[in-house]
Amino acid sequence: MDEEYDVIVLGTGLKECILSGLLSVDGLKVLHMDRNDYYGGESTSLNLIQLWKRFKGNDKPPENLGPSKEYNVDMVPKFMMANGGLVRVLIHTSVTKYLNFKAVDGSFVYNKGKIYKVPATDVEALKSTLMGLFEKRRARKFFIYVQDYEENDSKSHEGMDLHKVTSREVISKYGLDDNTIDFIGHALALHRDDSYLDEPAIDTVKRMKLYAESLARFQGGSPYIYPLYGLGELPQGFARLSAVYGGTYMLNKPECKVEFDENGKAYGVTSEGETAKCKKVVCDPSYLPGKVKKVGKVARAICIMSHPIPNTNDSHSVQIILPQKQIGRRSDMYVFCCSYTHNVAPKGKYIAFVSTEAETDQPETELKPGIDLLGPVDDTFFDIYDRYEPTNNHEEDSCFISTSYDATTHFETTVEDVISMYRKITGKEPDLTVDLNAASAAADDA
Repeated sequence: MDEEYDVIVLGTGLKECILSGLLSVDGLKVLHMDRNDYYGGESTSLNLIQLWKRFKGNDKPPENLGPSKEYNVDMVPKFMMANGGLVRVLIHTSVTKYLNFKAVDGSFVYNKGKIYKVPATDVEALKSTLMGLFEKRRARKFFIYVQDYEENDSKSHEGMDLHKVTSREVISKYGLDDNTIDFIGHALALHRDDSYLDEPAIDTVKRMKLYAESLARFQGGSPYIYPLYGLGELPQGFARLSAVYGGTYMLNKPECKVEFDENGKAYGVTSEGETAKCKKVVCDPSYLPGKVKKVGKVARAICIMSHPIPNTNDSHSVQIILPQKQIGRRSDMYVFCCSYTHNVAPKGKYIAFVSTEAETDQPETELKPGIDLLGPVDDTFFDIYDRYEPTNNHEEDSCFISTSYDATTHFETTVEDVISMYRKITGKEPDLTVDLNAASAAADDA
């Protein structure tokens, strides 16, 4: 342990693992430690007995739920956009060779009390029961504009500079009504609230294009993919990658105390009386509690079921987004469901998560709109956890701290945080120009 490293990473959560993988591939000498004796930190994956211990305080789950070892329940479940940032990172680092992906069956949105498939193209807009006849035509025109939009081709801009014009102005040009704007902003562009409407439209148009391109990729019912056996495979894939590049992983290292010099700069990490020296420390908020602030909390319900979610075409894996306005809240609610077809539960069992940014201390009441969509449930666990953001200046203390995981059920915000941290640590952009087909082999049989 008494060696010098370029970077010491503390915690084996998804963000920390992705960063340690990217930095290792860049040729940096990385030591990765975790105080726990398991991978994943907050984003670990639990079997049924571990789930029971954590939320019910005993290790005796009822036998009718099936064998414990056949459960792989992700604590921070998020689907991956097929052409999104995370898939690019996985291909860039070759972690794809340790994972098998399967396409996700459905992507739905809650609107006026019902669940609808999210229409993402001009063809789907015309078929969708979400809109009336005239609204379909208007939405179709807007979708064609977005599909044809190319940043470098001014002919496709229709006289609008999307770096200056707001999303609200672009959408109003097509005369779309509030319900349509709701599903476009929240279920297609995946914005978490309505502030995007007064920001430059380029971001929303790019997000819509990413959704449509990802949807086209596997010809499935959604733009999302998910690894077989769940996300617990990811940290282990990155650990293997790190080893290939000469990085070192150490689990079960108590304390992991970051050491600072007289100028307040981190110079190493001490565990069990030994100090490893480094130039930079990367960690999750739990390792440097004095350098983060609480910014909110996530309420969630984990439900075990014996059937697919009703009104989702019997989808074995599905995301449903409940936009804030539709349920009278300040932030969206998310439903994530996966099943035995992704090897996360025994045959015939489904795992559903309902999550949102908490606005009260009563998750049971607050999550009701999402839970009501699930139908009968075998067992439910409620949980609230705090969200933290760093308050430090990394230029002064050489510490790079990730933000806590939010309530979303897709990876886009997580990847944004990782890429922003990578920029700060290395001073450069990650190269994510990759051949996206490298991740599709295993998803073709989905």
